[in-house]
Amino acid sequence: MGAEKKHIVIKGCGAISPLGHDPETIAQSYGSGKPAFKTIVHQGKPTPVAALPSEAEAQLQLLLQSNPNYKQLDRSVLMAVYAARQAAEQAGWLQQDFTDQDLGVNIGSSRGATGLLEQHYTNFQQDKLTSGASPTTTLGNLSSWVAHAVNAGGAQISHSITCSTALMAIANATAWLKAGMAKRFLAGGTEAPLTDFTIAQMKAVGIYSKLHDQPFPCQPYASIKQNTFVLGEGAAVFALEAVPEVAVRPGTIVVEAIGLGFEPIKSKTGISADGLNFQQSMRHALSQLPAPDQHIDLVITHTPGTIVGDGAELQALSSVFGTDLTSLTTNKFLLGHTLGASGSLSMQYALHIFEKQAIALPAYTSNFSNISESSKYKRIMVNAAGFGGNAATVILKQI
Repeated sequence: MGAEKKHIVIKGCGAISPLGHDPETIAQSYGSGKPAFKTIVHQGKPTPVAALPSEAEAQLQLLLQSNPNYKQLDRSVLMAVYAARQAAEQAGWLQQDFTDQDLGVNIGSSRGATGLLEQHYTNFQQDKLTSGASPTTTLGNLSSWVAHAVNAGGAQISHSITCSTALMAIANATAWLKAGMAKRFLAGGTEAPLTDFTIAQMKAVGIYSKLHDQPFPCQPYASIKQNTFVLGEGAAVFALEAVPEVAVRPGTIVVEAIGLGFEPIKSKTGISADGLNFQQSMRHALSQLPAPDQHIDLVITHTPGTIVGDGAELQALSSVFGTDLTSLTTNKFLLGHTLGASGSLSMQYALHIFEKQAIALPAYTSNFSNISESSKYKRIMVNAAGFGGNAATVILKQI
């Protein structure tokens, strides 16, 4: 007799980003279509960034004050803790009086404790380095502090695979659940890259937007022939559980398929004009869908607003879907590129779309494929890719 079929169900989701700090504020931001950018002065030049709004920042500060140990942590860790507690509470997993040995944690970040590391290095140059420098800047802080915050006693995994990081966390958590090595998992990504050195690094690559004086400094899909990459910060975490198919209720959102792709590195950003890594990850995910029904209603693209990156992904989409190219959307024109957190924030956007059956459309372009007011979004593909030639694709379905 075959094994009982199970679905990887999303039991909860927590997020904090330039769009808000809970489902209500984030939904309002998507509904308004208002971008969350502001202009700062960086190295003497006006520079657009997407930071947490004041209400979200206030929530993060309340979390910071709730535990004296949190004062030593990097901003990326605090945002991960905030999002994870929100996801665990939504799932009914937020226990205060015992440690859940069946609950694992996998939180990723492209850059990790960037702000804290820069501060400690400044202290080092001034001969003021403290004993907390090493333990508070290791990548392991992400999962261990999240585990403490939700009383998770299972696996505690932190990782970085550049901008695919969050979707790789979902992939890893799914593998653990399917293997029976855990019963529940909190997985996602976090990033706090709005620091002098990180912004300078992105500018050095030559991709940072110069459109600081426009409402939409980040413009994926636009016909404008220049790079419009803008950094943003945020975190999103998902509560995942393997649930028997017979127990899955209509309306439940499941992780239906996951695809990974890699291509040989031929440049510092590691992406080909044809987006071979995207092609591989999308085809890998599509191959896991039932043969009679592999239709995708919507793709949330990675598209960070760069000429090379956007072009490669759009070419990959054309190669995979051909004339059946599905509808496309993105959230980066609203909140920028959050690096290792971007895939999870795109997944949170997918949950919003499932609920509202509507997508946010940017005012600066009409270059969206096959958008229809009558579209019904039941299966959404989410893409992410990062430096090094890697790509990841997650397909979500509403049962």
